[in-house]
Amino acid sequence: MSRLLIATTNPGKQAEFRRLLGTLHAEIVTPAELGLGLEVDEPHDTYAENATAKAFAFTSASGLASVADDSGIEVAALDWGPGVRSARWAGDRGREADRLLEALDGVEDRRARMVCALALATPLADAPPTVEVFTGVMDGTIARERKGSGGFGYDPVFVIDGGMTTAELPEGEKDRLSHRGRAVAAALPRLREVLGEG
Repeated sequence: MSRLLIATTNPGKQAEFRRLLGTLHAEIVTPAELGLGLEVDEPHDTYAENATAKAFAFTSASGLASVADDSGIEVAALDWGPGVRSARWAGDRGREADRLLEALDGVEDRRARMVCALALATPLADAPPTVEVFTGVMDGTIARERKGSGGFGYDPVFVIDGGMTTAELPEGEKDRLSHRGRAVAAALPRLREVLGEG
């Protein structure tokens, strides 16, 4: 069986990727399961560049095909930021939703979108890995208070059509609608080719 590396140490992302990639016949592995303690900087100005850097580094270190993403939230009232700085902008992991609510206190324009760039790195025998990028976007608004206990990051305050936050959605529904779910769906045909499933 082929193996596919999820190039992230974020437990929330790992769980989500395992679900999203569950239709593949490959064994899905994490860096910890391979004993990889790799830290990859994300200094770039685009999601695609950051995702590419991570996927390239993890495939180079492991010899396995890998997927990495860089995702962020873009909010109209914050000049469509924080974008690629979303994780660092919030400060401590776990405070993302609260930090955003504080920043939008009293703000009427609450339009927002979640964006994901998913990089697939494929190892080559006599050359550096190749990397392909797939994207997904989910439009919504920012709630005025936290709702729901599912998901992670900004999920408790990101509202989609119908009025629910992505933290309130059943996992399967969130996976179908989310920015990360859409990026993975776009990548699946190519993933199957790379893993020999296709």
